[in-house]
Amino acid sequence: MTARRAAAPASAADEAAQSAARDAILQAARAEFAAKGLAGARVNEIAARAGVNKQLIYYYFGSKEDLYRIALEVVYAEIRTLERGLNLGGMAPEAAMEALVGFSFDYLARHPDFIGLLNHENAHGARHVRESDAIRDTNSPLIDLIARTLRRGIAAKVFRRGIDPVELYVSVAGMSYFFFSNRATLSSIFGRDLSEAAAVASYRRHVVGFAMAGLRP
Repeated sequence: MTARRAAAPASAADEAAQSAARDAILQAARAEFAAKGLAGARVNEIAARAGVNKQLIYYYFGSKEDLYRIALEVVYAEIRTLERGLNLGGMAPEAAMEALVGFSFDYLARHPDFIGLLNHENAHGARHVRESDAIRDTNSPLIDLIARTLRRGIAAKVFRRGIDPVELYVSVAGMSYFFFSNRATLSSIFGRDLSEAAAVASYRRHVVGFAMAGLRP
């Protein structure tokens, strides 16, 4: 019997190509799932968007549901990585909180696919988020960072006492999320085009100012 030859190790070019293919699949999956949700999304469409063979998706990610869960985890990890990059711990408390509130708004402005993903996931009881240890683990450091920033602000007498960090995060995220997820209906109701750059910039100033006013003594 002839001995089976060991597979040659992947070259750096092969690894780079595989990484690029996975990234392309994940980007395509985010767009497809954001638009149609898990049930409505089609693997064929994701493959076409990514420019890969459909079988490659199953090879890298297993099933459509696994790809959906991983796409959610990647989005949350991306947000937290960008937040850490703000270096809030090195800023004065007020500047740190203003930066965090502004970042929350700006991320949603630049990533409407995240709003679509959240809408679909909430409509189905947030099962995949609830079952993902990776997503829960990304949120804990953020809440701890907010809590530490609040404590520094209280010590500096620029923030009032009694603010719960989770409630603060929900309030800040909610102001931004509602604006972007309901812009079409709000624009129609109030007769104001909230998709215009000037309207977005104005509401961003409002969100940051409103949040900071609520923190002050």
